[in-house]
Amino acid sequence: MILVLDQGTTSTRALRLQDDTLVPCFGAEHRQILPAPGRVEHDPAEILRNLRAALDTTPGAEIGLANQGESCLGWDDATGEPVSPIIVWQDLRTAPALAAMGEVAAEVRARAGLPLDPYFSAAKLGWIAARPEARALGPRLRLGTTDAWFRRMLFGRAATDPTTASRTSLMNLATLDWDDELCRIFGVPRWALPPIEPSTGDLSGALRASLTDQQAALYGHDCRRAGEAKITLGTGGFLLAVTDRPVIGAGPVPTVAWAKAGMAPAFALDAGVTTAAAAVNWARGLGLFREHSEISSFDAAPAIDRGLAFVPALAGLGCPHWDRDARAGWSGLTLDTGPRDMMQALLEGIAFRIAEAAASVAAQQPLSRISVDGGLARNPYLLQVLADALDRDLLLPAEVEQTARGLALMVAETLGAPPPPPGQQRRVIPCDPKPERLARFARAREGLVSAAKG
Repeated sequence: MILVLDQGTTSTRALRLQDDTLVPCFGAEHRQILPAPGRVEHDPAEILRNLRAALDTTPGAEIGLANQGESCLGWDDATGEPVSPIIVWQDLRTAPALAAMGEVAAEVRARAGLPLDPYFSAAKLGWIAARPEARALGPRLRLGTTDAWFRRMLFGRAATDPTTASRTSLMNLATLDWDDELCRIFGVPRWALPPIEPSTGDLSGALRASLTDQQAALYGHDCRRAGEAKITLGTGGFLLAVTDRPVIGAGPVPTVAWAKAGMAPAFALDAGVTTAAAAVNWARGLGLFREHSEISSFDAAPAIDRGLAFVPALAGLGCPHWDRDARAGWSGLTLDTGPRDMMQALLEGIAFRIAEAAASVAAQQPLSRISVDGGLARNPYLLQVLADALDRDLLLPAEVEQTARGLALMVAETLGAPPPPPGQQRRVIPCDPKPERLARFARAREGLVSAAKG
C-alpha cells in the first residue's frame, strides 16, 4: 500500500494509491497566522497533528512526503520541541536585512544560484538562530525546513533532500552539500542543519520519497526531458522546467528537480509568482465574489483591453523581478467599474505574471511543452487567458493531484511496483493571442512599482 502526504501551504492532504487510482483519505486545513504586517506563520504542532492523523488512515503503508519547500523552523534536538513557529515562504520579515546585504548578492548567486530574497529559507533560519530561545539551546539547537522536522517527529530521524536544500540559499549547487561560506553569510551554524540525503530510497522507517511539492508535481506531470515544464496554479503560481544542468542567471532560479538514490541529480529552472490563488482568496474575503462559479466566465471584453489591470503583488513580485517592495493594485478604475470587472482583471493579472515568468525561463531554456495543475486550473477563464498570453497549448491532466501522483510514482519505483497510469489530458488552445496585452500589463506593473517607491 502506498500513501502520499502532501503538506502544503494551506492544508495537509493524504491520498492512497488503490487499484491504480489515487484516492483521497485525509484532508485538513491549518491556520494562517499573521502576527504582524508581512509576517506569515504556521503552528508546527497543528500541522504535525494533521500529518499523524493522515498516517493513521493507512497503517503499514509505504510513504511519500511532499513539503512546502522554503518554510522552516528551529527545534530542540533532544526533545523535538519547536523553538519557533514555522516561518512560511511568503513571510517578509527578513526583507530589510537582505536589502542591506547587497555586497554578497553575487557570491550567493554563484554558490546557491539564488537571489537575495526572503522567499528562500537562509535568512529566516538566521533570524531564528539569533532569537534568545534558540541561542539558549546551545548545541541542542537544530534548524531546517519543515520536512526535516516532520521526518524527525514521524520517522525518527531529521534529514532533508537536495530539492528542498536547494531552496534554502545554504546549499552549494556544485556539491549538493551545505556551504560553509553561505552559512557564515546568513548566520546559520552548519552543525545545526540536517543531513542532505537522496529524494528517494530507503530513507527512514516507511518513508520512501521526500521532496519539495513543486518538484514532486513536476515528476507527476511526466516531465523528464529538458524543456518540459509544468505550471502549478496554487497559493502562488510556480513554473518549473527541466534542464540538463544547473542554469545560473538572472530571473528564474536553478533548483534540483529530484535526486534519486544512486543516480545523478536532475535539475530544473524555477519561476515563482508569489500570489495566485492567494490573491483570489483575498478578493473573496473583500466580498468581490462568493462562489468560484461566478468568476469562471465573463461576458465583457478582456479587462486589459478596456484599460483595467490588476498587478497581483500582494507579497511583492517574484520571478523575474524579485522586488518585494512592489505593491498590488488595480489601475484604470472608473466610476462604472464593478466587482466583476475587478475580478476579471485580477484573474488576467495572475495569468500575465505567470506569462512574464515563463518568458524569463524560455530565454534560458526553450520550452517544449507545458502542463498545468493546481486549484486555479479549474478556472477556465484564467486558463484561456494564460494560453493566449503564452501563445501556446496548455495540457491539463485528468488527475488534478499531480504532487501526489509524482510522489506515488517515486514510491512505486523504489518498491519495484507498477506506477499509476498517466490518465487522459485535455488541451487548452490559444484563441486570441495579442502580445500588446502583456505590454499593457507591464506598463501597469511599472506604474504601481514606481508609485510604491515614491
